[in-house]
Amino acid sequence: MTSYGYFLSCEEFTPAQLLHQARLAADAGFTRLAISDHFHPWTGAQGSSPFVWSMIGALSRTVELPVTTLVTCPTVRLHPAVTAQAAATSSVLLSGRFALGVGTGEALNEHVLGDRWPAFDERAEMLEEAVEVMRKLFTGRETSHRGRHYTVDNARLYTVPENPPPVLVSGFGPKAAALAGRIGDGFVTMGPDVEAIASFRDAGGAGKPVVGGLKVCWGQDREAAVDTAHRMWPTEQLPGELNQILPTPAHFEQATELVTRQRVADSVPCGPDVEEHVDAVRAYVDAGFDEVYVGQIGQDQEAFFTAYREKVLPALGG
Repeated sequence: MTSYGYFLSCEEFTPAQLLHQARLAADAGFTRLAISDHFHPWTGAQGSSPFVWSMIGALSRTVELPVTTLVTCPTVRLHPAVTAQAAATSSVLLSGRFALGVGTGEALNEHVLGDRWPAFDERAEMLEEAVEVMRKLFTGRETSHRGRHYTVDNARLYTVPENPPPVLVSGFGPKAAALAGRIGDGFVTMGPDVEAIASFRDAGGAGKPVVGGLKVCWGQDREAAVDTAHRMWPTEQLPGELNQILPTPAHFEQATELVTRQRVADSVPCGPDVEEHVDAVRAYVDAGFDEVYVGQIGQDQEAFFTAYREKVLPALGG
């Protein structure tokens, strides 16, 4: 059965707001939390970007829901050994209710130390090696590693959970889906892409969970909700690899000038129509997702959680 979680957007909300949303999500009947990991927001309008590992520590003392990063890049900005320590501690704080979603990342976040931003094939190779390093460290044994991209010298994690956190690998398209099937404990993809899921299953992902999510903008005035979604998250509508290669929020603001309001209205569930929201979430269920995370765009959070508690989640059977 599909489980429904709430997506905490670090790009749009302050730490205090995110913790408040986590409490509201638990009260509304969501059974899981996902949280983004960004150094920058996508655009200046979003305007926030707290450190995800600090947020997870705070969440562990705020609610008892499982938490998944959607997603962390363990290859450039943070070395995989440091990411492994952060993930292991997070899992301990959450009593094992933690999953590490990882991906090949975006230049927006990963270029900030002045590192070269590689092409996808090299980033995929780096991610595969990073996952190998982290799995070694999750054992709690002393680890040394000499690879093409990473070196680890006599490193040991002394704070580790009883069981290593599952590593869920994000991907868009058949090559990334196949990588997730080969090295991941699950697959993360943001659209209800049946073909990508099939590629994941064929590459070794049979029986492993598929995780994804969507953004919505619940509100009594549909036109106002569309305006909010268009102002805050036009980046969701950018095509191809732009999200992976543009380096700054200013570049995203320039690119999203081409995203029309109508395109957002046609793509994002906006307004108070319960069936529109139910149908959008159910598309993920029908595609075979095990976990679906919904994120509310904008400040009208209480109304969103009330509507989902009273109308949307019951209609979904969640």
